[in-house]
Amino acid sequence: MGDKIDLALLARQQEQILAELGTIRDDQRVMMAIIQRLDGTVAGLVNEVRAMHSRHDRLARRVEKLEGGP
Repeated sequence: MGDKIDLALLARQQEQILAELGTIRDDQRVMMAIIQRLDGTVAGLVNEVRAMHSRHDRLARRVEKLEGGP
């Protein structure tokens, strides 16, 4: 039987695991912030496209009226 496992080794391994877990949590927070920002951007773009579509429809109706359409 080779290696001797003592409390100091287990404590060091636990500290390493906790440090890595903290890093993973930080990375997760950053990724969530990026996703939330992108989600807000997409929602803003959807609203902008709807507004542009409404504006285009209004303009098309005005042109149709000027051209003497039905």
